[in-house]
Amino acid sequence: MVEFNWESPRRIRAGFIGAGGHSYRNVYPAFQYAPVELVALADHHADKAAAYARLFGAQRWYTDHREMLAKEQLDAVFLCVNFDAQGYPRYPALAAEALRAGCHVWMEKPPAATCAEIERLQQISAATGRRVAVGYKKMFFPAYEKVKEIISAPEFGGAQSASMRYRLTMPATAERHHMLAWRAFMDTCHPGSALHYLLGPAGELCYRRAANGDAVVTLVYAQGTVASLCLTGGQAETSPLERLEVVGQGANVVVENGIKLTYYRPGGMRGAGGYGRAPSYIGPDDRAPICWEPEFSLGQLYNKGLFMEGYVQQVDYFARCLLSGEEPTRGGLTDAWHITRLFEALRFGEPGEWIKL
Repeated sequence: MVEFNWESPRRIRAGFIGAGGHSYRNVYPAFQYAPVELVALADHHADKAAAYARLFGAQRWYTDHREMLAKEQLDAVFLCVNFDAQGYPRYPALAAEALRAGCHVWMEKPPAATCAEIERLQQISAATGRRVAVGYKKMFFPAYEKVKEIISAPEFGGAQSASMRYRLTMPATAERHHMLAWRAFMDTCHPGSALHYLLGPAGELCYRRAANGDAVVTLVYAQGTVASLCLTGGQAETSPLERLEVVGQGANVVVENGIKLTYYRPGGMRGAGGYGRAPSYIGPDDRAPICWEPEFSLGQLYNKGLFMEGYVQQVDYFARCLLSGEEPTRGGLTDAWHITRLFEALRFGEPGEWIKL
């Protein structure tokens, strides 16, 4: 059951840096359902900072985030900002400032363009004793949480293979040193974080790129699982963005469009007549596929994008980790390093060659 913000007996005192469209739609509203007291926010546009403070209940607003960090007594700072003029995420520098000011940090993805930047944040986090989490929302999708539960059960037989399709265009190899050309491709963190959450860190990869920027990436995992990541930037914009399938031993689970989940359980048609003898495609009920999808007729929390896409869950998880004194492990800096490494490998690796991760 979801605990509403006003019901929480304890809340973290939070500041927020950023007042953009994404945070307006998806991050600030998540505080309604998490133990977060929005104390102050900062944005260099005074009119937006004032408006967001009024709309989302911040006590004070600033046009300089450094002034906010110096004046306010904060437990944590949420970061949701854009890229710099060269196409690099602004998060590493902002996160470092907040950590040194004594605040825990939650930042939107992508946290950085390089693993070296993540490593520096790990060092600062360790030195300051402050914790960091990244907004990898797909690690909190209800559908993917259920997939993890299914593939972890003994009856599934372990994840043997997986495939994920995601609409994304890979820039040309010749553009690898021009970060602006690769800025949008940092969204590989979306399918990358989903696969990482389900299967753990990948050990190596090999990719091929089509002329239009579509690409197929083969990933190999320590436990022997193999996966294909199909980047299909050429697909129609009206098409669902993604599709995930994980295959076990005589079982598989599929998620369409991030919400429709079908579990094809072990057993199938056995006992219904055998190959060439079965009179019906309808098998025994205890072996039939199970399908879940939300309804959209009622104003329920589970059919809100804030919940279906994991925004509330990731904010709530971060806040509750801080309140309990625990390290955020799902979407923490270790996960961020592995997911950023995937981006680095695709950006600088040669097509057709196996790249160690």
